[in-house]
Amino acid sequence: MALAQEKVYTVEDIYNLPDGERAELIDGRMYMLATPNTRHQEILGTLFAAIFAHIKEQGGKCRVFPAPFAVFLDDSGKNYVEPDISVICDPSKLNEKGCNGAPDWVIEIVSPSSRRMDYFLKLFKYRTAGVREYWIIDAEKDVVMVYNFDKEEGGSYTFSEDVKSGVIEGLEINFTEI
Repeated sequence: MALAQEKVYTVEDIYNLPDGERAELIDGRMYMLATPNTRHQEILGTLFAAIFAHIKEQGGKCRVFPAPFAVFLDDSGKNYVEPDISVICDPSKLNEKGCNGAPDWVIEIVSPSSRRMDYFLKLFKYRTAGVREYWIIDAEKDVVMVYNFDKEEGGSYTFSEDVKSGVIEGLEINFTEI
């Protein structure tokens, strides 16, 4: 007896979703995205503003993008994500559709529906794709998990601690103000 084949989705399937629906692809599996809550959006806005302002003040070459922003982790057509915040320091990766290849720094803000994705699937996928640093912000637990893949190190921080970026020199985020 033959086993049923699971459908393998591509970026084309993402583009064909009805207006207002968003999804991500990891290895050809489609994961629908829920609408973020107010706390999620407050954190996203505050972090984006802090990162953007720091890069601008320092005259940095990196660019920061909030979701929804398309990231094509490879050229397979089967890996498409929309990180909450993407920082890209190589301008050749950017085009009108988004980022082709791994961003230098990715931040995901955990939602109840995204917990498994952010802590497991995306952690592995971002690391293997070449993301240099990955932050998981869990507002429910007041914790920031930092994975610096360049240095093969990581750490767990509470919202009462400042967290340093390993990608953007001199940038520290004070989570007590978020």
